[in-house]
Amino acid sequence: MIAFVSALFVAVFAVEFAPDRVRAVLGPVIRLLASVPSVIYGLLGVLVLVPFINDHLIGEHRKASVAFTISLTGNSLLAATLVLTVMIAPLMVAIFSDGLRAVPGGWLEGSLALGVNRWRTFWKIAVRTARPALVTGTVLATARALGEAVMLAMVSGSVGFAPNPADGLTFFFEPSRPLAATIIANSEELSSPPMQSTLYAIAAVLLVSAALLSLAGFAAKQPLRRYGVRT
Repeated sequence: MIAFVSALFVAVFAVEFAPDRVRAVLGPVIRLLASVPSVIYGLLGVLVLVPFINDHLIGEHRKASVAFTISLTGNSLLAATLVLTVMIAPLMVAIFSDGLRAVPGGWLEGSLALGVNRWRTFWKIAVRTARPALVTGTVLATARALGEAVMLAMVSGSVGFAPNPADGLTFFFEPSRPLAATIIANSEELSSPPMQSTLYAIAAVLLVSAALLSLAGFAAKQPLRRYGVRT
């Protein structure tokens, strides 16, 4: 949700409101960020974000409150969420921008000719028309996030621990280990039948989740067929 909102506003700015010089630089930069390997984001998270969270956001009192259960080191659900958001947002921006550029210019010019201001025109016509592209970009980016393993294993703590919402804000600073990262962490134990069954079950959950996500995106685009932009 954070990535979607931020990516949408960046795409609107890049397509409609950015000066030509800024637009010429912003486009290639966004596409470069969308193609950066996830391990690079994980490395930046480990070197920059995790130490910052540990030094500035997690106090000694918060660490002591859960010391009997888990150690808070900065590798956390918060770090995983922020890095994952930064990682998938450029992909959304790239797809959203292509969808917005595909909106016929005559539609926007007609609205402007009627006296509607530039922001309202673009938001009500271009963004609404490009909704199929928004759905497509969201599904593709979310699918990438769903199967991400390496980066999340680096910044989430890779600990077999379920953060407890009852801990309040401490919940966001507790380590965890996502499903895809669990498969990597235990891949050497496939020779054990119980572990093999467990990893296959986790893989099945990820596969079914990806399939349901794709079906949800397809269903969401059906009412939008009347709009001119298709992806």
